[in-house]
Amino acid sequence: MKRFTQMEYENPEKMLFGHAKYPSSLGKDFAVGAGYVVPELNVAPAEGTEVSKERMVSEYKGISYSAAVRAVNIGLPTFILEHEHIAQQTYNPDWGGECTEGQVEVLENFHDEYGIKTALRATPADIRDEEKGTGLWNSDLHGKVMETVEACAENGAHIISIETTGGKSVSDFGISRGDIKAILFGIGVLGSMDMEHMWTEIVGICNKHNTVPGGDTDCSQSNTAMFLAAGLLGSDNSHTLAAITRAMGAARSLVAVECGAKGPLKDCGYENPIVKAVSGVPISTEGKNATCAHSDLMGNLVAAVADVWSNESVYHREEMGGTTPQVWLQSLGYEAALMNTAIETGQAEMLRDLYVLTDKYRDPQALILAYDNAYRIGEAIVKYGDDPYLRARAAALEAGAIINEAVDAKKMYLTRFERDTLDNALKVLEGLPTESDKFTKDCIKRYSRKVGDFDPKNYEL
Repeated sequence: MKRFTQMEYENPEKMLFGHAKYPSSLGKDFAVGAGYVVPELNVAPAEGTEVSKERMVSEYKGISYSAAVRAVNIGLPTFILEHEHIAQQTYNPDWGGECTEGQVEVLENFHDEYGIKTALRATPADIRDEEKGTGLWNSDLHGKVMETVEACAENGAHIISIETTGGKSVSDFGISRGDIKAILFGIGVLGSMDMEHMWTEIVGICNKHNTVPGGDTDCSQSNTAMFLAAGLLGSDNSHTLAAITRAMGAARSLVAVECGAKGPLKDCGYENPIVKAVSGVPISTEGKNATCAHSDLMGNLVAAVADVWSNESVYHREEMGGTTPQVWLQSLGYEAALMNTAIETGQAEMLRDLYVLTDKYRDPQALILAYDNAYRIGEAIVKYGDDPYLRARAAALEAGAIINEAVDAKKMYLTRFERDTLDNALKVLEGLPTESDKFTKDCIKRYSRKVGDFDPKNYEL
C-alpha cells in the first residue's frame, strides 16, 4: 500500500480538466485524463421487487443501445456508461455478471461498426450492514459484494467502482448532532480502515481480470452532510460543517488510490479534486448536468479539473418512452465538447477559471473544492500521509482556515449559525489529541455506547 507523503502536482495551476498526471488506460485506443474530457452516462432500470433477471438484463442492454445510438447520432467520439447496481443485483451476483456481459456486447458492437470509443463502469452496491452481530468484513453480505465485483470484472467491465459505507453509523450520528469528533472518527478512522480492507480485495480481483480499479466516493458520509445542508435556505445542517466534513472525506477516499485504484474516480465523490491534487489520477465529477439527481451549489466549479463529466444517476422508465439515456448523454456530450474545444484552442485555463469563479464564493463547500484550495487541503493531508486520523484532522483544519480567510477578505459572509458552528468545530478539532491510539480508544468508549449500530469488532478493534 502506497501512502502519499508528497503532492504529485508541483502546484495547483498544473491541474486542468481533461488532463491527469497519470492517465488511466481503458483499452487499446481509449484513455482517461490523456488530454480530453469524456462524458459518462449513469442510468439504471427502475428498481422493482418483481423484476426478473431476464427483464433486468434486457433493460440494461436497451439502455446501452439507446445511449450508443444517440452518441453516434450527435457525433460523440467517446463515452463511458456506468452500470450502478441496485441491491437486487448485488444480492444475486450472477445478475450483475449477465447485465455486464450484455452491456459490453452492445458497446463493442458499436465500437466495431462506428469506431466510437466506449467503456463500461460497473459499480456494485455496498449492501453490507453494520448492525451489531452481523459482522462487516467477514459477513455473508461482504461475500456477496465481492462475488458481484468478480462477476462484473469477469464479464468484461472496463472499470470497477463502489461506494463503501464503513463508518457511516458513527458519522451519521455526528452529522445529525453537529458532533465533529464523531464525524472525524466515522470518516477519518473507521471509513479509512474499511476502505483499506475493501480496496485491497477489489484491486486484487481487478488485476486478476485485467479490469481497471476505478475508485470510491464518500457519498454515504460527506454527501449526507451536503444533502442535509441543502441550499441557501436549508437549516438542517451547517454548510461550514458540510465543508469540513468533505475535506475529511478526501483523506478517506484517497485510500482507494493508495491501495491501487487508478481512476477515473467515481462521479459523486465531490472530494475528487482534492484526491486528484494529491495523487494525479483522473477523476469523474458531476455538476450542472446532474440536476436529474440533486441540486448543489457548485455545478460549474466541479468541472474545473474533471477528466470525466457525469450526470450522476437517473432511473430509466419505459413509460418515458425510453428517452432518458439519450437526453442526459446529449447534454453531457455538449459540455464535454466545450471543454475539449477550449483545450484544442488554448483556452482551457481560462474556461477552468471561469468555471471556478462562477461558484467559488457561493458556499463554503464550493470554496474548499476550488482547485487552488483543493491543493492546499491535499498538502495538509500528505503531511500526515501514514496516519489516517491525523491527516483527516489536518484536512478539516485546513478547510476551516480557508473559509476564515475568505470571510476575513470579505469575499464570503457567514450567518451567526454558520459562524458559531465553524468556530465550535475548529475549537474541538484543535483540542483533540495528536496520538491516534488515544483518539481511537476514547471514541470507541464514547460511541460504542451512544451509537446503536456501531460495533468495534466489525473493524477488528
